[in-house]
Amino acid sequence: MNVPATGDGEQVLHILWLNGGLSCDGESVALTAATQPSIEDLVLGALPGAPQIALHWPYLGFETGPDGGPDSFIEWFHRADRGELEPFVLIVEGSVPDEGNKEQGYWSGFGNDPQTGQPITSSEWLDRLAPKATAVMAVGTCAAYGGIHAMAGNPTGAMGVPDYLGWEWKSKAGLSIVCVPGCPTHPDNLSETLLQLLYQISGQAPPLALDESLRPRWLFESTVHSGCDRASYYDQSDFAVGYGSSTCLVKVGCWGQVVRCNVAKRGWINGVGGCPNVGGICIGCTMPGFPDKFMPFMETPAAGAVPSGAGYAPVVRTLRGFTVRMVN
Repeated sequence: MNVPATGDGEQVLHILWLNGGLSCDGESVALTAATQPSIEDLVLGALPGAPQIALHWPYLGFETGPDGGPDSFIEWFHRADRGELEPFVLIVEGSVPDEGNKEQGYWSGFGNDPQTGQPITSSEWLDRLAPKATAVMAVGTCAAYGGIHAMAGNPTGAMGVPDYLGWEWKSKAGLSIVCVPGCPTHPDNLSETLLQLLYQISGQAPPLALDESLRPRWLFESTVHSGCDRASYYDQSDFAVGYGSSTCLVKVGCWGQVVRCNVAKRGWINGVGGCPNVGGICIGCTMPGFPDKFMPFMETPAAGAVPSGAGYAPVVRTLRGFTVRMVN
């Protein structure tokens, strides 16, 4: 796919970041911590072969004028709606509320309609822009699957972008929705996926391999447990009974055995950190059922998640003891 050139000959691909949904802006904050690649690398075109981008993101946008003025941030979204930006990527942060479940008012909006002066809801922006976008990304678990705002008892009817547009939805370029979940999403998972998508759009990379939940497969194919620093303690049934221990956290509520996430292996920033690595349990925040299916937090998981002390664990401890003594 060809990316159009600007007047000075530079090619540019516009990225519209819509954070008007139900959100804490956690993904915007997370992206500022990305290092592989960093947001500076993406914006400045410092990566070989990456297309030049124009990122229209509230955290980075310098346009601060009112609607209709010469320095209006929201005007880029109006231009895309009018078909004046081609191609562009739409990034959605925050869950999409159901604006039809009440008699009056609205749940969330982003800018005003120039014709009526009334707020444009986040769902209306999706209706306007998704059919015109080359690709759509849902960043964070709220945008991907509904997240916190979609938990039982919420009044908003919140849902993820795939629930709103349809799980089989394709962009005009034939691309599926790309979900990068997390609460918040991992900084480098977000920037790496965005970079891969940019390479794909510019014809320099194959299509992203997505799993059944529309997550990048190479980032979410393994469980937290498979990369956890504490995994060996699980093998020998050495479980923490409270916080402050270096042993396995499954008995204090960690869901890492079943949750597909790479944070334990990748760390949080520059390979450092990650929930279980720093003593925090995994609460399942990258999963479509979060949070309802993983509550209550900080309690012993259902029976079967934790092996009993009997069985192979004593044997494993004994054999490891022999090996340590022999080779130390």
